[in-house]
Amino acid sequence: MIKEIIVGFWGLVTGAVACATLPGSFELLGLSVAALLPRPMKPERRVGGLWRVAIVVPAHNEELSIGSCLKSLQQAECGEMQVEIFVVADNCSDGTATLARQAGASVLERTDAVNRGKGYALDFAFRSVEAMGFDCVLVVDADTTVASDFILAAAGAMRDGAEAVQARYVARNAEDSTRTRLMALALRAFNVVRPRGRDNLGLSAGILGNGFGLRRETLEAVPYGASSVVEDLEYHLALVRSGRRVSFVDETTVFGEMPVRGKGVETQRSRWEGGRLRMLYEKAPGLLRDLLRGQGRCLEPLLELLLLPLAFHVILLVVACTSPVPFIRWVAFAGVAVVLLHLAVTIVIGKGGWRDLATLASAPFYIVWKLLLIPSLFRSASSKQAWVRTTRNKEDDVD
Repeated sequence: MIKEIIVGFWGLVTGAVACATLPGSFELLGLSVAALLPRPMKPERRVGGLWRVAIVVPAHNEELSIGSCLKSLQQAECGEMQVEIFVVADNCSDGTATLARQAGASVLERTDAVNRGKGYALDFAFRSVEAMGFDCVLVVDADTTVASDFILAAAGAMRDGAEAVQARYVARNAEDSTRTRLMALALRAFNVVRPRGRDNLGLSAGILGNGFGLRRETLEAVPYGASSVVEDLEYHLALVRSGRRVSFVDETTVFGEMPVRGKGVETQRSRWEGGRLRMLYEKAPGLLRDLLRGQGRCLEPLLELLLLPLAFHVILLVVACTSPVPFIRWVAFAGVAVVLLHLAVTIVIGKGGWRDLATLASAPFYIVWKLLLIPSLFRSASSKQAWVRTTRNKEDDVD
């Protein structure tokens, strides 16, 4: 009798867990298959005509990385576009502003002890450059380098009519360690495969916080009022609900630095994933209401919010695989197959090889590490976080 009660209870638990994975599995399956569709031919960007581009680099105590970032941007091709680089030195206590000026950038200094965060810094910069009459703005993080065609491709797409754009955003230091290789693979899935799939389906590709751009008309219609830890996701949801679309510029790339070890890794993951969890319970009800009112464009962003970070999604699938109910087990096995398909598509699109496959062997250890982050993840989700700067690898090396 007790055994039957336990089995029945576990069947209910695993059934609920399997149901929780369904939106995410549908999201992964649809975007993985769509990402494999043939891409349109690379468009020829117009080279003539006046087009004023502001590049905004938000920076909080980035004196170690700001120089290489600015050098990369200054060396990028811009054709006949008029380009000006603005560094937002936000609540800086180091030499970021001085070094940026010495490198030839315009510096916007901001000090606000209460409203702290990347979203506030970007809103401050956007309002500043809007008043200067720029046609579009590109955003590049201070620890980033860009492909030589980044400005031409991203700003060119907006000059050709795109309301907003997002370039490929991948890891610059993927080969530093096994952990960074695994993080780089996950980043490629999130930042390349999924935006590419959305774009192929005619959906809004998403904003990834780095390597994105907005036309002046877009900023005027939807001001950048996002202030959460995941301000990029928050603003993208505002764009979608306003009926606007972000185009994926697949032909160019920005390269961001992934933390290798220490507190930087934990801080970054907790902030990203805790912030996404906060967006889930803040924004999902509104998206669902819009969807029920006939706004079909809200379906995919809702599914994206319901898809947990891949490690946690896999954990739920593994739990569901232990169900005493055969149908639930089959649902879980199908979900695992979708995850494997998603990873395979990521390797193919990223032109990876055996090293990527070997890296996946360390995934169980990565999942255990992610489980240990759950307390800090919920702390990040429970309150509005200030701009907690991720410790850079160069600083760890100095220490």
